[in-house]
Order: sequence, then structure tokens, then C-alpha cells
Amino acid sequence: MYLARRFPRLYTGTAQYLVSSSRRTNSSNLSAAEDRIEIPNRIQRSPTDILNALASTVGRDPTAPHYKYHDDPYLIPVSNMGKRTFALTQEAGRKAARFIREEHRDVFQHQEAQPPIAAFAPKPIYTEESEVDVHTLQELIRHSQITDAIAVYNLMKQKGIEIPNESKQQLLELLCFYNNEEALPEEFIEERWFKANADARERNRKMWKDGELAEQLFGELEPKTPQSYAALIRGMAKYYQAERAYALLQEATKKQFELDTQTFNAVISVSNFLKETADQRLELCQELLQQMAHQQLKPNLYTLNGTLGVVSTFGNFKFARSSALKILAEFKQVGIEPSLGTYYYLLIIFCRDRAPVSHIIVDILHQIKGREFTIQHPRDTFFFATAMDVCRNHLHDKSLAKKVDELLHTGNNYDLIGDTYKESVYYRHYFALLCQTEPIDEFMKTYDLLVPNVYIPEPGIMEEILKAVEIDGAVELMPRFWSDMVIFDHTNRESLLTRTLQILIDNPPIKELPAHQSLPEQVVKIAWDVYEKIADPEGRRPKDLQFTGKMIGDILALLVRGGNFEKASEVFVHIDKNQHRIPGTPSEKCLQEYIDGCIENKAPSQALVCLQYAVENNMETQVMAERIDAGFTLDEVHSSKLKALVGEHFKSK
Repeated sequence: MYLARRFPRLYTGTAQYLVSSSRRTNSSNLSAAEDRIEIPNRIQRSPTDILNALASTVGRDPTAPHYKYHDDPYLIPVSNMGKRTFALTQEAGRKAARFIREEHRDVFQHQEAQPPIAAFAPKPIYTEESEVDVHTLQELIRHSQITDAIAVYNLMKQKGIEIPNESKQQLLELLCFYNNEEALPEEFIEERWFKANADARERNRKMWKDGELAEQLFGELEPKTPQSYAALIRGMAKYYQAERAYALLQEATKKQFELDTQTFNAVISVSNFLKETADQRLELCQELLQQMAHQQLKPNLYTLNGTLGVVSTFGNFKFARSSALKILAEFKQVGIEPSLGTYYYLLIIFCRDRAPVSHIIVDILHQIKGREFTIQHPRDTFFFATAMDVCRNHLHDKSLAKKVDELLHTGNNYDLIGDTYKESVYYRHYFALLCQTEPIDEFMKTYDLLVPNVYIPEPGIMEEILKAVEIDGAVELMPRFWSDMVIFDHTNRESLLTRTLQILIDNPPIKELPAHQSLPEQVVKIAWDVYEKIADPEGRRPKDLQFTGKMIGDILALLVRGGNFEKASEVFVHIDKNQHRIPGTPSEKCLQEYIDGCIENKAPSQALVCLQYAVENNMETQVMAERIDAGFTLDEVHSSKLKALVGEHFKSK
């Protein structure tokens, strides 16, 4: 009561709060009774889910270099050769560090982490004195250390240590998967990419190592099991020992071993090596599929793509198309959804160079529009490059190419672009098509977005770009493209230099336009850069790069037009002294422009030397002589030389 009398307002407010709080509590109890709280089930998250969520908020920045390059403008490579060299050099440094650690293992015995990390420690060396057992062999197999596993296996045999069949089976599977060769470490990403491209060029060649430990292990395994047959069959099929793989499959079938789907898929994928004609290959695939059905094996996506891969080797395009559609329909009936690799095989079956035009890509893009894909088959990464090739070379359709590019940038589909080589092939076709079908202003939007961090145009594509510039007369873009050609190491291509000079000759800049005020100076700089590139006195130019008469004539005319008569005279001296080494001659128009420059700069002697060059090369000299005679006040010596060059019948002013 004392508080009520001393602080009446506080007491009243507290009482009201307690009453209202009591009411809220009662109402919340009633609502809790009505609404039951349900705790959701726990969602399993991977260690990188948070990073993926953060990355999705940022997106891809095409204007920034790849994260593997140093964030330094002097170290970021800006040519295809530079990118490859940079990436492989980094990995070569890692390999060198690993080599030093292995060669000088006595120096690296200290512990760098607690608990110790096995990857930081040098690998043990197994000799005849090493203590080995089954556990040692299994650990080496588990870490895919093939060379050491083979050494330990041989040591165990020498010492008479019994090796269980289970360990032999595991070692057999490892050796068959890697073809008895040491696996390339996963951290060497760039080397694996370039090695994959080299392997692709050697495709269709037997690489299986006959008589190695894998076959010896298979012979030692008794009794034989379906797993041992499956391991050897898959290994031989993977490295194109097709005949023996098929023979082992038939042997296992006669012994009534039940093999798995992947083993049959491996043999189906190399069926084109077993039979000559298309009918025989298709019949063999059907026979293998019937054996799968007899063993109650369900086909999967690899079965579908392997069969379509065989069909893609058929020479008769009509038979290949009809067979592909039948196969696709049958697999669809059993519930197998195609992947991007499936569509890749359909494209190479239907869109051949010498076959009738097919618009199957329109149906494919309509079916998969807006979908996000994940890699389900090794050939999935071949789809986008092949689809863009079809849009450019088979159909020449820009709208379809835009749809393919839109699909590529849907969700995480860019992960399926493949390695850097396939990415380069994709953009090579895309740029070539846009050059031929879009105005140069629209094309430059794509060029500015992707060059040089995502794609660096090859010399052939750069020539297509210059053709587009020539057609549109966009000479104001030439300083930009010339700068890029210098950076991309394209200035040793005679065709590019010739076309660059031709564009500058045919499209003189308009000096009155404010945007073109500095263009004449840039044109002179380009022409002089080309001259210095070829006439390098230090001999650093490529051996197959040399002046032609047209090329050096264009340089001469451009220098005269740009008002740099001194450099133009230097170029003409080179022409005059090396006329027997330069194939062809400058055009009469270029020589006339040089004579006009001589008149403007009051150099009659140089004009007469130019006239003499024209006479010696059987050119029409009447107009040149008239210009010299009209432009100069010739003294007796120069006048007599002029008449000696063009004849006494020439009438002076």
C-alpha cells in the first residue's frame, strides 16, 4: 500500500500490465492447445552447401579472369598458349616440390600437423627388407597407389605370405581400371585435362597392356567368380582390347556366370570394333541386350548411350537415323530418361556433313528448354560444343545458337561445358556464327563480354571478325582489334596482317568526325607496327612471315596518308633495295600516293627514284611522270632524268 500511495501512476500501470499479461497467457495457452508445433526432420547437409549458397548470390563474372590465375594484370595470361603454359607451369611447380620431398625424404621427417596428415609425409619405399602384410596391400589399394601395390604384392609372393582372394580381387579391379599404370593425382587438374584431350586424339587405338599383372591375377584367382570376369572384361573394353573382352564375356556366359549391367555396357560400347558392317554391329548389340534380358539385368543410361555410340559409327546415314529412333523409343518404354550425352549422339547421327539437313536440334532444345542438368555420363560434356557446331555449320541458324547459349547459362549447366578445350570449341563456333549473321555493333557486345577472360579468338576466328569489320566499314574498331591481335600473339599470321592493312586502305578515316580525330594517328601506328614486325633487323620474326608486294605497298600508302613522310620514305627504300626478294610489287595507286607525298614534302629526287622503280617493274608510268612534272619545278638534272625514264617523247610543261 505504501507503494500505491507513493507512486500511484506506477502502481496503476503495473496492475494493468499484470491483468493484460494474464489475459495474453490464457489466450496463448488456448492457441497452443489448438496449434501443435511440429519439428521438421533434419536435412543432411554437405560441407560445401553454405559455400554453394553464397556462390549462387554472386554468379559468374565474365569480365574477371579465372580464379586459378593470379590477381595481377602483369601475370594474367591473355593468349591461349599463355593460359596453357601458366596452368601447366603451376602444376609443374607442385610436381617439382613433390619430387624434392620424395628424393630428400630424410629432410622432411618433422611433423607439420597434429594429428599428422599422411599426404604431407613422404611415401614409404618398399624393398626386399620391408615388412609387408595383407593390411599394407589393402591400404595401398584403397589409396590407388598402383606402383606400390604391385611392389608389395610381388614382395608378399616372394616371402610366401598368403594373399586372400578378396585382396586379389580388389587389386585386379584397381589394375584393370588404370591399365597397370600409376594414376595421375587428382590435384593435377590441368594436366588431366590436357591428357584427356591427348587420349581423345588416340581414341580407337588399343591401349590395353597384354600379359601384365592384371591378366596374371585373373589366372591365379581360383575359383573364378563373376566379379573377376567383370573386372577384366571392363578393363579390356575400356582400353579397346575388344576381341578378348567379348571372348571373356562369352566364356563367362557359357559358365552360367551372372554378370552385371555395367559389364555388358562395356562390351556394347566397343561393338563397332568387333564387326565390320552396320548390320552386323546392330545385330551384335541386339544379341548382347537379349543376353542381358535373359539374365534379368535392367539396362540403364550407359546401355542407351553405348548403343547409340555404336549406331553413330554407321556409314549409311539413313540406316543410322532409323536405328537411333527405334533404340530411343524402346529405351523410353522401359523408363530410361536420356541425358545430354544421349542428345550428343543424336546430333552426330542426324547432323552429318554430307547428309541431308536435319532439324532434330530444334526438337531437342524444345524438350530440354529451361532444364538444369547434372553430369550422368562422360559424353554429357560433349553436348554443348557439338550443338553449337550444328547451329553454325549444319544449319547456320543464329536463333538456335542463342537458345543453346541460353540453356548453357541456365542454373549450373555451365558445369557441363567440359574442359577448357571444349569451352574454346564452343565459343569458336558461336563467334564465327555471330560474325556472319549479326551487325558489328551487336557482335561487339558479345565480344566485350567474353574476350579475353572467357574466350580468346583463334587466328581463324579473328580473320572472320576482320571480315565482318571490312563488310561494315567499321574502321574505328581496328585499333582495338590490332591491340588484341598483338596481345593474343596473332601478328605472325600473314593473312591477318594482309586483311588488316586492306581494311585500313579501303576505309580511310573521316577526320572531321570528333570520334575519329585520333584515328589517323592510330592507323599510322598500326601500319608502322606491321612494318617493324616483318622487317625486324634482329631476326626475331617467324621464318614463314615475309613482305608481299601488296602488303608493303599498303603500308607505304597508309604512312603517306597519315602525314608521316619520313617513315614512308624509309619503307620505300626497303622496297627499292629488296625488290628482288619481295614477291609481287606495290600497286600503281600506292606508288602514286607516295609521289604525291614527295610533291607535298618537296622531295623530287625521291619521286624520281619511285618513278624509276615503276619503270623497272613494267608499270604504267605516264600518270606518275605527269604528276612529277606538274608538282615540281625541276632543274636540268632532274628534268633530263625524267625524260630518260619515260622517253624523249614526254612533253614537259
